[in-house]
Amino acid sequence: MQIQQFPVTLVIIVATVIISLRALKDAEMKYKWIFYPFKVNKENEFYRILSHIFIHGDGLHLLFNMFVLFSFGRQMEFVLNDFYGQGLGSLHFFLLYFLGGLAAAIWPFVRNKDNPNYMSLGASGAVSAILFASILWLPQGGIYLMFIPFEIPAWLFGILYLLFEFYMSKKGGTGIAHDAHFGGAVFGIVYVLLINFDKGKAFFEYILS
Repeated sequence: MQIQQFPVTLVIIVATVIISLRALKDAEMKYKWIFYPFKVNKENEFYRILSHIFIHGDGLHLLFNMFVLFSFGRQMEFVLNDFYGQGLGSLHFFLLYFLGGLAAAIWPFVRNKDNPNYMSLGASGAVSAILFASILWLPQGGIYLMFIPFEIPAWLFGILYLLFEFYMSKKGGTGIAHDAHFGGAVFGIVYVLLINFDKGKAFFEYILS
């Protein structure tokens, strides 16, 4: 199938890049937008649950997330528009991304709502939701990783990724929000199952075959 440039994916990328680049130059803005469960809990700063999706720790962090979003987001938006029609498909993609980002913050919030030393930022949770929705919808696809000279089946990558992120989130101490990655990925799977349960059945039929 031919993949085109789709509005919602591009709008999210452009908005995220603009806001992130500004926050990288403005420490006060970055602090106000960062996900800070302690302040969310103690001072009701609920906006941080969404605002942190638009800012990143550095240029490499931003580049990686936007590259993954561009690679899988335009594909996922295409299949949703193709299946549900342009309007409803775009709405599903919008909800998948932003609700995925919100869902990714649940576990970190529960674990750190009384921890004044925990903060996190970045679109990784939302991007994970898109990535795993794509894997569930199109398990026959493949994924290339840096330094690995062969294609990994999408379904196998998804399983290994979930196991790795769950393990690392339990281990802790890495400075990376593995719990957000895991939460976003699980939400992406759940969202697809809610709107099209047959895709879940087709996924298991495919890997069993």
